[in-house]
Amino acid sequence: MEEIDLKDFFNYIKSKIVFILILVAMFLSFILLYDLKIKTPMYKTYTTIVLTQSDSQKGTTPTITQNDILLNKNLVSTYSEIIKSELILEQVINNLGIKATATELSNNIQVAALNDTEILKISVSNADPEVAASLANEIADVFTTEIKKIYKIDNVSTIDRAKVPKEVANNTFKRDIVLAVFLGIFMGIGIIFILYYFDDTIKSNEDIEEKIGLPVLSKIFKSDVSKKDKTELVLSKYPKALVSESIKTLRTNLQFSSVDEDIKTILVTSSMPGEGKSFVSANLAIAFAQARKRVLLVDCDMRKGRQHLLFNVSNSKGLSKLLISKVKPSEIIDYINQTQIKNLSLLTRGSCPPNPSELLGSKKNKQVIDILKKDYDIIIFDGAPCNGISDSLIMSSLIDKVIIVSAEGITPKEIIENTKNSLEKVDASVAGIVINKVNRKNVKYYGYYRVEEQ
Repeated sequence: MEEIDLKDFFNYIKSKIVFILILVAMFLSFILLYDLKIKTPMYKTYTTIVLTQSDSQKGTTPTITQNDILLNKNLVSTYSEIIKSELILEQVINNLGIKATATELSNNIQVAALNDTEILKISVSNADPEVAASLANEIADVFTTEIKKIYKIDNVSTIDRAKVPKEVANNTFKRDIVLAVFLGIFMGIGIIFILYYFDDTIKSNEDIEEKIGLPVLSKIFKSDVSKKDKTELVLSKYPKALVSESIKTLRTNLQFSSVDEDIKTILVTSSMPGEGKSFVSANLAIAFAQARKRVLLVDCDMRKGRQHLLFNVSNSKGLSKLLISKVKPSEIIDYINQTQIKNLSLLTRGSCPPNPSELLGSKKNKQVIDILKKDYDIIIFDGAPCNGISDSLIMSSLIDKVIIVSAEGITPKEIIENTKNSLEKVDASVAGIVINKVNRKNVKYYGYYRVEEQ
């Protein structure tokens, strides 16, 4: 059984708090509907009878022997069944003229001995308080009469007559509300525990560093910029936002990891689509540009690359066209777009070719990279996902360092491990993993960052 990290589980519960609240609301709605609209208010009252001496003993000294006590206690169970029998209840129904069957009436009658005594308590419930009192008294009267005929004895006397109840007996509204809240909370936590236990997606640094064996370069937090602003170039527009600080951390960690070697080319890839590699690539390129580096961002995802959309530049000329054309080194600059970001240029993907893997593995591609390295301090390559596609595996052999982008709560650990193994088989130099789309509510020490909107 996999060990459960209580801290991670607690954070997982916090991320699913809306689900728990919805579940509680559902239970509360059901309780309100049942208690206020469906459940019939019932009134409950009772009468008590006692087993006394028989007629044959009247007129004599009132002594009760041990045999009398044992006999009467044995009769308690018998009398309880007789009270709820059709013999008694049919007469009660006829005498009171109520519309009910003996079975229906029996379901609303309870007979019990009080504390192992010879006293029987006959409790009756009914929607009408007056009918409840009439039924209890009539049952006691009919039973007293019939018992004489059955046993030829007169040893039953009424102690308390039933009174008309004033309060509803089945008013459990407050208790039901509390039960609904607790049931919703505990059922929600139970469901979340099952989801957590069988959830194989990454949730923490330990998931990567211990189980995958790769360092975490940075956690990229979910965007905290205005919801109305859909821009993905957050580092340019919101340099002090929390997500921007996360990307700057990635840039710093990459620089520290390469103190003893000159890293000029970085491939950003992922295990599967939707993890945010293009977002990370674009903003990492901006981060290096803001550090006064001459930066080139190359979109080498020739299948679904979208950097031209993020930077709003033309895609008429791009990497695919560059690799199939006979271009002189001096003419490569014609395929490169200048962005609105100072020090940052962009080589878009171009039109989607039928053979992207062959183009990326060509000698021409290696020559182009070697030429570009002379003109730029840092080249960021936005690669295709590794799962089922060889494009990034081919590119990794031409690049100094590879970054794998994953997404918290989305990317399965097994998929990341497969990506790592695939890259290692082609001798790729993997710098580490970036955990994207991290919920900042679970990381308190980043709380001092704030959004600076312009």
